[in-house]
Amino acid sequence: MFYAFTHPVVIGNVVTDKARVGLDLTAGVIHQVDVLFQDGCNHLVEVQIFQANFQLWPSNRGATMKGNATVISFREFYALEPGATDLHALIWADGVITGVDVIIQIGLLPKRVLQPLSFEELLTAATGIK
Repeated sequence: MFYAFTHPVVIGNVVTDKARVGLDLTAGVIHQVDVLFQDGCNHLVEVQIFQANFQLWPSNRGATMKGNATVISFREFYALEPGATDLHALIWADGVITGVDVIIQIGLLPKRVLQPLSFEELLTAATGIK
């Protein structure tokens, strides 16, 4: 599955009034994350992605992703358990930038697709011992 969330940056999205964009997903494993900053963002639009109050990306707390005509793309292996699948992004700018979009795309697969065998099944297959 591949999810896409678009947020139009407006003048009111400033550091003291960040836009909170819900990223409603399903249970599974996030394997790909892309954050697209349209031309015109000028490294002045900032994005952080959270699960509850825990900052997931960027991984260093308090840091932000920024860009201009840029896609920040990375592979990930982050499991979302049933009932805990709601992420959110905080997006803000300098109060001047407007008329651009930030697009967040998330690739998610069921865990059984990414890891079809359990550790015990892999061990049994490798050693022949049950």
